[in-house]
Amino acid sequence: MSAHNELGEWGEKVARDYLLTQGYAIDGVNIRIGRVEVDFIARKDNRICFVEVKTRSTDYVDPCDAVDSRKRARMIQAADMYMRALTEPLEPQFDIILIVGNPDGYKLEHIPDAFYPTV
Repeated sequence: MSAHNELGEWGEKVARDYLLTQGYAIDGVNIRIGRVEVDFIARKDNRICFVEVKTRSTDYVDPCDAVDSRKRARMIQAADMYMRALTEPLEPQFDIILIVGNPDGYKLEHIPDAFYPTV
């Protein structure tokens, strides 16, 4: 496995552990909906959260920049398809978790409601 894939897998584990400690229930990890993969689908209170995790070894580039308008549109489309199958009324939320560093030391930033669906 390449180094960037290993870093990404490590980042997703860190993000998963973080979400659990914050009281989220994880519905799915790396869920494929149509042609889109959502890193995490999680629930908290009356919300269903679609979470994108971005992990970088250094912070010379803002990992948040990787969630561009195209990625946001795909996440919104996937969330719409996913929510149509739900029987309970939950409010959608789109979160980004940014992780910069490595297992020896890292910084995690959670951005809840990072973007909103446009109508």
